[in-house]
Amino acid sequence: MKLGIVGLPNVGKSTLFNAITNAGAQSANFPFCTIEPNVGMVAVPDSRLDKLKEMYDPEKFTPAVIEFVDIAGLVKGASQGEGLGNKFLSHIREVDAIVHVVRCFENDNIIHVEGGVDPLRDIEIIDIELTIADLETVQKRLDRAQKALKGDKSAQKEVDLFTRLKQSLSDGKTARSLDFTEDELTILKEVSLLTAKPVIYACNMSEQDFKGGIEDNANYLKVKELAAKEGARAIPICAQMEAEIAELSPEEKAMFLEDLGLSSSGLDRLITCCYDLLGLISFLTAGKPEVRAWTIKKGTKAPQAAGKIHSDFERGFIRAEVVPFDTLIECGSLNAAKEKGLVRSEGKDYIMQDGDVVLFRFNV
Repeated sequence: MKLGIVGLPNVGKSTLFNAITNAGAQSANFPFCTIEPNVGMVAVPDSRLDKLKEMYDPEKFTPAVIEFVDIAGLVKGASQGEGLGNKFLSHIREVDAIVHVVRCFENDNIIHVEGGVDPLRDIEIIDIELTIADLETVQKRLDRAQKALKGDKSAQKEVDLFTRLKQSLSDGKTARSLDFTEDELTILKEVSLLTAKPVIYACNMSEQDFKGGIEDNANYLKVKELAAKEGARAIPICAQMEAEIAELSPEEKAMFLEDLGLSSSGLDRLITCCYDLLGLISFLTAGKPEVRAWTIKKGTKAPQAAGKIHSDFERGFIRAEVVPFDTLIECGSLNAAKEKGLVRSEGKDYIMQDGDVVLFRFNV
């Protein structure tokens, strides 16, 4: 999974990126300090894996990972090449979802490129730039479909789709705010519209906001309301605090969060939110050689899940031996679960569930 961190300059993007990846992206108090997109991989926190590690003492331990891409700050006119413009827009096309960092804190010492803190205005600036870029893409596809229609009546579907999209984008509506048929979604996969990407608004707040109560931050509440209207997500986060947490040991981190009345870090909340937004789950494989988490879409069937491990597993799939994680832990071992008849044998139509511990049987 690849997530693109976007936003206006100086909203805390690179500070957040540094905190969650420890990749050392430059952070400075001026626009465009991030020129090339910084890429960092971060392990997905999963307490189930930790317990399996204790149970099996494996030679190798491999959590699921998320790739974060820190994309330089956009400004008004980016779609027309302003700032560093289209170069950044192309990076956004490559991600699965957008983490839009929005400044919701006041600090006179940190310059705001628009002159003051207004998260809804900032969101609108980014959306307008992405919408303008999408309009250009849609117009090109519409022109192509209209030419094809002269000799191929089946192109009418594309003409209708891109005509509707053009009108909606012109009215300021994002592609993700529209409903599409399965056929239309198939067509759109070829296009990679920027405003069709799922969005999480990371509301960057001050540490004082977290101590005093996040619901007292009016800027955060505005973004939360907007996200609810457009089917996006909004989570409160303090990039500076996350940077501090990243430097702590697990024990110190737990104490720090407890003092703030938090059960998890901003990173943990962000990853959980991303999984939910993208409809992702994890299945687990466990043994002495390796304990590992694998990320799949909800609704994935057993053979396709096996294919995530190796194409031969899917091609020669026989069955999946499955035990839910909680059941395995209750029994204390896989053998104990088998003795109680709690390890199921599932076939090709089995839909994988989050937390399934699986052994795939195959023959090629």
